[in-house]
Amino acid sequence: MPSARVPTTAPRPGTAHPQQGPEDLLLQARQAYRDVVADPKTYGPGTARLVEQARAVDAPEAVVHALRAQAWFERSHLGNEHARVLLDDAVRTARRCGLDGALSEVLITRAAVNHELGRLIPAQHDLDAAGRLNQGGGLTAELAFQQAILYQNLGRLSQAGALYEQILRDDSTPAVLVTKTANNYSIILTQRGQPEAAQRLIDRGSALAVEAGPHLTAVLASTRAWVSTQQGRLTQGLVEFAEAARLHTAAGLPLAEHYLEYVDALSDLRLLPEAYDVAVEAAEELGRHGIALMAGEGLLRVARLATQLNDLPAALRAAEQARDRFTTQRRTDWRARADVITGDIRLRSGDVTPVTLATVRRAAATLGRLGMVADAIDAHLSAGRLALALDRSPAARTSLDRAADLADGAPVLLRLKGHLARALAAPDHDRLRHCRNGLRDLARHRAAFASLEVRVRASGHGAELGQLGLQVLLRNGAPAQVLRWMEHTRAAAMMAVEPADDPGIDDELAELRNVQADLIQVGDQDPAESSRLMSRQRNIEDRIRRHTWSAESTRIRRTDREVSAAELRRSLAGRVLVEFGVLDGQVIAVVVDPHRTRVQPLGPLSDIRFQLDKAAFGLRRLARPGRSPAAVHAAMASVDHALLKLRDFLFDPLALAADTPLVISPPAGLRRVPWSALHPAPVFVVPAASFWPRTQQPQPGAGRVVLIAGPDLPGASEEVVRLRELHHEPTVLMPPDSTIDAVLPALASADLAHLACHGRLRSDNPAFSALQLHDGLLTLHEMETRHIAPHRMVLAACDSAVGTAYEGNEVLGFVSALMARGTRGLVASIVPVSDAASVALMSELHRQVRSGNSLGEALFHARSGLDREDPHEFVNWCAFNAYGAA
Repeated sequence: MPSARVPTTAPRPGTAHPQQGPEDLLLQARQAYRDVVADPKTYGPGTARLVEQARAVDAPEAVVHALRAQAWFERSHLGNEHARVLLDDAVRTARRCGLDGALSEVLITRAAVNHELGRLIPAQHDLDAAGRLNQGGGLTAELAFQQAILYQNLGRLSQAGALYEQILRDDSTPAVLVTKTANNYSIILTQRGQPEAAQRLIDRGSALAVEAGPHLTAVLASTRAWVSTQQGRLTQGLVEFAEAARLHTAAGLPLAEHYLEYVDALSDLRLLPEAYDVAVEAAEELGRHGIALMAGEGLLRVARLATQLNDLPAALRAAEQARDRFTTQRRTDWRARADVITGDIRLRSGDVTPVTLATVRRAAATLGRLGMVADAIDAHLSAGRLALALDRSPAARTSLDRAADLADGAPVLLRLKGHLARALAAPDHDRLRHCRNGLRDLARHRAAFASLEVRVRASGHGAELGQLGLQVLLRNGAPAQVLRWMEHTRAAAMMAVEPADDPGIDDELAELRNVQADLIQVGDQDPAESSRLMSRQRNIEDRIRRHTWSAESTRIRRTDREVSAAELRRSLAGRVLVEFGVLDGQVIAVVVDPHRTRVQPLGPLSDIRFQLDKAAFGLRRLARPGRSPAAVHAAMASVDHALLKLRDFLFDPLALAADTPLVISPPAGLRRVPWSALHPAPVFVVPAASFWPRTQQPQPGAGRVVLIAGPDLPGASEEVVRLRELHHEPTVLMPPDSTIDAVLPALASADLAHLACHGRLRSDNPAFSALQLHDGLLTLHEMETRHIAPHRMVLAACDSAVGTAYEGNEVLGFVSALMARGTRGLVASIVPVSDAASVALMSELHRQVRSGNSLGEALFHARSGLDREDPHEFVNWCAFNAYGAA
């Protein structure tokens, strides 16, 4: 949430000359202040010279106003401490010379600077003194405005609002002051849940700001963006934030305060690591410059985001530091917010006491009394959770009902909190209804985004609703109901929309390719150059991502997630579906066989993950050359043992026939399981059960076979040469012909595409995981942007099946992105593989496909011919999974 802002009037150039007398210098100094407030970048650097000239001719009133102008320039780039020193000098000079009018103006300016430094009591004293000097004078509106800002940042919103309305009603109020007032009052109206009134004020202020100069125009742009995001218009808000950042830079203004507001938008998009980094940067910069008012707000944002990222020690430190600042500043509303976040941290860490509950309930009452709707919803929801943790059901119901009532009719993300509050307060027979209502709202919210990454992240808003509904159904529901519910809460982002056409990033993609090629060429030879290129790569990636985050979906794909049990059984055609889920750290399985549906508890997720890590570690050791026979033997034994334990955990309790083909739908937390190695029959993996019928849809028309080899892999070229002999007139692209520009159109028209190349997994930024081609990296982001989705695809690359898991049972990686776009069948690896050792496996896989088998069946038959005593072939036997039915 923005703090109230303190800019002023319109620009007009003024240039002082040493020959000018006191009266001329006074005119210049007064104009200089107005110029600097409007356009500090242009007019600020000359103010120090103006002070010197006024002192040289002994013009004290000109000195006072020139010091005021210089101070405002210092304040514009976060030099508030120096600004206060300059204003102290101006105040002393005005008092010594009996310049009451100038003193009143300087006191108002010093109040604004003290205010931002967090010195609220001295700021109030300055305003009181200015008021006494100005009785009957011409500064009434400016005094009222500064007093309103002080009230606003103290949380006294009613008093601030009354003063803002008084200023706006007065026809004699200067246009610039109307603009500033519209900006600040719109923030209060947004907090109070009056978005239409806030938007009208922003429009009014923006129209006037054009005449006020670039400073105020940039401020209004940031506030407009923040108001848009608070109203739930996130994609529009992101576009507006980008424009506001441009305006801030053009005006020479620091971005720290702008970034604080941008953090709120990133947080609502659940771009949490990105939001956290921006919040830390902004809080540190504001702290370095002594801007205590906003530094505390930055710290509280850091605390909130660290809580969501489960870094509880860092969250608690930031929350306590922020609360101390707000207490010193007597900012009741912000201290209440800090108490709520501290309560959330205590709840997550299991350190809940009655004192914690009482503190958060008082905070909720304070925020509600102040009319801060969004904050009050959070506070009442937090109080309800704390009361539930303390087994105080009546108190919990009171708080949760209040949160839900406040959320009625609010923007979608606040409504989701209302649905959650009602679900937490409701008995089982009503809880499921509230969870469904919330997930329906979330589906509409998610479908508005063209970016797969944003849709994936947005599912996190419904993670708790999904878990609550699953709890209810496992207690009271039929197995078929459990399956249907699990279907609503996994891979939903993959079903929502078609990606929007986005030709606006071609230049950025080309620049990124060049940087990536340079990075590959430099390698480890020049660490300094490599570091520089990596920094440039991250900057380009950030630009591309920001561009796509703000793209709205225009083509909603109508996909029915409700696949009936009868339809599912028909599509399984004798196969057995096993959909795994996780609740409270325990893995469950829903089994759909030809005759019935059943639920089977399996055990702790932590035990399964331990064995997965053990298997992955052993397979990576085996994939590396140069191991001693003893090390190889130990690694193979370790992997064998891990596979045995995984079968014990995941399949043995299900009592499945050994020769039954399986369709597996895993949760996000089990994305690296070697499914093919755990069952002695064909295994097909799908993101959700409802994907299975979808992936059975045939490819229209006759498709092409495309075979692609990447560079620096001798086995890849050999592999493609062998595969060429198995197909009729395939398209073959090998170095130096396997360039990105050649590969993209070939993939776009492919029925079956095979890529044998290096894979580069980016867990830090999964949309930029990539396949290495002759002239650079083909990123997942570019494939998504270009709508690349061959009907069937073999990714014979290391880690090509690995994606990054997100809350809400979502995974972002090559498999998920390609299947979201429409690929019906894939083969990909969960660990690094040897390119030379995979030639035989891939040749047999393609022979099986030529015989009419699906990729899953082909992989099963091809794996059966591998020598499991050979360590490289054993890795290949474990590494590859088949996805989809095609």
